[in-house]
Amino acid sequence: MADIERTATAVWTGDLRRGKGSVRSASGALQDAPYTFATRFQSAPGTNPEELLAAAQAACYSMAFAHLLASRGHVPEEVATEATCHVTPVSGGYRITRMRLHARVRVSGLDGDALSALAHEAEQSCPVANALRPGMQIDVEASLA
Repeated sequence: MADIERTATAVWTGDLRRGKGSVRSASGALQDAPYTFATRFQSAPGTNPEELLAAAQAACYSMAFAHLLASRGHVPEEVATEATCHVTPVSGGYRITRMRLHARVRVSGLDGDALSALAHEAEQSCPVANALRPGMQIDVEASLA
């Protein structure tokens, strides 16, 4: 099987604090989404790299969890994952240190303990988590919706 390639482009103009940028994806899902110092380090409207990373992690994990559940005979009605990307100040800048995942799952035939065990197993098969894991802690929590 050939590699699957996905492409996005970011453009930044100006210096770090007063500059601005935009990001777009080849698929068209992102169309010149703006980002700035304020969207990244404050709470201004717009996106930022960490939010995009959290979105990628949430989307990938939801798919991986749904697939694992279905393969075990529990086809979910819905897997809704919230991913929170933690950015920690370190000497000389910032470091992404942790991703926290909370999945709310609508599925029948499982109790909370079984769901939790499968949630952790699904995280191990998630390609985005596998790319992030070597340098980042990934916490997983799942609950029945």
